[in-house]
Amino acid sequence: MRNMKKNLIFVFGLFLIFGLIGCTSTSKNTAAISSVVGAGELKVHFIDVGQADSILVQQGNSNMLIDAGNNGDAQTIKSYLNSQGVKSLDVVVGTHVHEDHIGSMDYIINSFQVGKVFFPKQTSTTNIFKSFVSAVKNKGLKLTAPSVGSTFKIGEATITILAPNGSDCEDPNDYSIVVKVTFKSTSFLLTGDAEAVSESQMLSKGLDLSATVLKVGHHGSKSSTGQGFLDKVNPKYAVISVGQGNSYGHPAQNTMNRLKAKGIAVYRTDENGTIVATSDGNKVKFNTNQGSYNGIDSGSAKITTTQASSQDQSVTVYASKTGTKYHVDGCSSLSKSKIPISLSDAKSKGLTPCSKCKPPQ
Repeated sequence: MRNMKKNLIFVFGLFLIFGLIGCTSTSKNTAAISSVVGAGELKVHFIDVGQADSILVQQGNSNMLIDAGNNGDAQTIKSYLNSQGVKSLDVVVGTHVHEDHIGSMDYIINSFQVGKVFFPKQTSTTNIFKSFVSAVKNKGLKLTAPSVGSTFKIGEATITILAPNGSDCEDPNDYSIVVKVTFKSTSFLLTGDAEAVSESQMLSKGLDLSATVLKVGHHGSKSSTGQGFLDKVNPKYAVISVGQGNSYGHPAQNTMNRLKAKGIAVYRTDENGTIVATSDGNKVKFNTNQGSYNGIDSGSAKITTTQASSQDQSVTVYASKTGTKYHVDGCSSLSKSKIPISLSDAKSKGLTPCSKCKPPQ
C-alpha cells in the first residue's frame, strides 16, 4: 500500500510538471519541427532569419533553397538544413543581389552538394556578392538566369518561373526571381523582394498568379503586395518573413489591412518563428498558430528629429558634381569624380538616395 501511494504521488507530480509546461506561452513557436517529409507531401519551410529571407522547399527526396539570409545567418541556416535531414540541394535560388537574401549563400554552397544555382542577370560590387560568385565557381557551377515560363521539378512538385520580366528596372528588388511551386491542387507563390513594378509586369503578362499560399513580397513593405496583385493571387494564406522590432516599417500597416480585408490568414516569422507549411496536395497545414494583422506605421520610428539630424551629420555619403543622387562609396553608378558629403547636407541639397546601392536615408 505504501509503495502504491508513492507511485501515485510520483505520477501526480509528473502530471503537474507537464501541465505547467503545456501552459507556458512564448512569443515564437519553439517546438521541434519534424524532419520527415512524407512521399505524398510537400513541405515549405520559412526559416526564421530575422529581417531576411531563407526558404527550404522539400518534396520526396529533393530539396530547393531559396535565399540564404544575411551574412550572420550562416550557422542558423546550415543547422536548420541539417536538422531536416538535408544532405544536398538540388536547386539553389538567389532571388536578387541584396545581402539579406544572399548573405550566407557562399557558406551554404560550400557546405552542401549543390545541383544548380539560379540567379537573375544582376551584378554587384559588394564583397557578399563576390563571395557568392566565388563559391559557385569553386564548386564547378555557374549562375543561370531562368527565363519566365520555364519549369523544373523538385520531386513531384513543379516549379514555374514568373519573374523577373524586365531588364531596365531601377530598383534591384524588381529583378527578384519569383517562383510558383505547384503540388497537385495546392500552390505557393514565393516573391522574393518583388515590388510594384515587378507585380505590374507579371499582371500585364497575364501569368497564372493564383496560389494557395503567398510569400508576401519585400517583408510586407508598403511598396509590395498591391491590391490588383493580391486580388489576382487570391491566396488563402500569407507568410511574411520579417525581423522582430525592425526599423524599416515592415510589415506596413496598409499591407496588413489589405490582407485582413480579404480574410487571408497571416503567418509571420517575427511572431511565429520558423514557419512550416505542409501540403498533402489538397490542403495546406501550418506548424503554428495564425499571426496578427499588426503592422508598423512609417511614423513609428523611435528617434527624435534632433537625434536624426545629429546622426545624419556624422554619416558620409558620396555624390557627383552634376548628379541628383547620393551613393555609398564603391557604387557602380558613381562617377570617378566622387565628392564626399554628409548625409544631412545631401538631403538639404535635395539629393535622393540611389536605388542601386541603397545608401543610408
